[in-house]
Amino acid sequence: MANIHPTALVDPAAELESSVTVGPYTVIGPQVRVGAGTSIGAHCVLEGRTTIGCDNRIFQFNSLGAVPQDKKYAGEPCELQIGDRNTVREFCTFNIGSPGGGGLTRLGDDNWIMAYVHLAHDCAVGNHTIFANNTQLAGHVSVADWAILGGFTVVHQFVRIGAHAMSAMCSLLFADLPPFVLCQGQPAQPRSMNFEGLRRRGFSPERIAAVKAMYKALYRDELTLEQATQRIGLLAGSAPDPSAVASDVALMLDFLQQVPPQRGIVR
Repeated sequence: MANIHPTALVDPAAELESSVTVGPYTVIGPQVRVGAGTSIGAHCVLEGRTTIGCDNRIFQFNSLGAVPQDKKYAGEPCELQIGDRNTVREFCTFNIGSPGGGGLTRLGDDNWIMAYVHLAHDCAVGNHTIFANNTQLAGHVSVADWAILGGFTVVHQFVRIGAHAMSAMCSLLFADLPPFVLCQGQPAQPRSMNFEGLRRRGFSPERIAAVKAMYKALYRDELTLEQATQRIGLLAGSAPDPSAVASDVALMLDFLQQVPPQRGIVR
């Protein structure tokens, strides 16, 4: 049996692997499934169709799997999925999805989620991200791998945040934030690329030079988004070692080609 504190209320229909630990006064509903090695702190509420993977550390006072804050929601069978090896600190609220957004809110693997973070319905968060205290995501937001969101960052619904991007403290995002870009402000504006983060992740000098060239095309040469996208598409072919930068250029191009014209990018 899982290590469940005597004061916890776990529905008999919930599926907890035998190595799961549950702290005092936590409440777990009948449709919750929790994988091996996960620990759940005191005074948490896990409800709804919520699936949590292995080796997560969920601290006290979290609400995971509550219905979306969407007035159109009418009890449809939507879900929250949390992957493996995530840290979720105190007072976080992750809602299930909604029928209008695919019915799924998802948090990937190896994420570091600090206190008071909100993931609204239908958000999709990748792997290896860091959300500092009070980061707030509205519905349908997507955050790609390795992104870092500073404390009190607020993200408008449907906004996309690219891989390796970063927001400074108290940033307010109304538009898509491309990969690698560091933004700050209310509303957020581009300030640089996340060069320190890239170096820590082992990016070579050649890859960082390509990222600088993409930033220059997007923000320094007074090009339209279409013109900047075309220039970025030529970068891999002009690099000394095209294979070294091809994946980074492709990542940026894929992101830019999906930017809705009515929203645009952080500029």
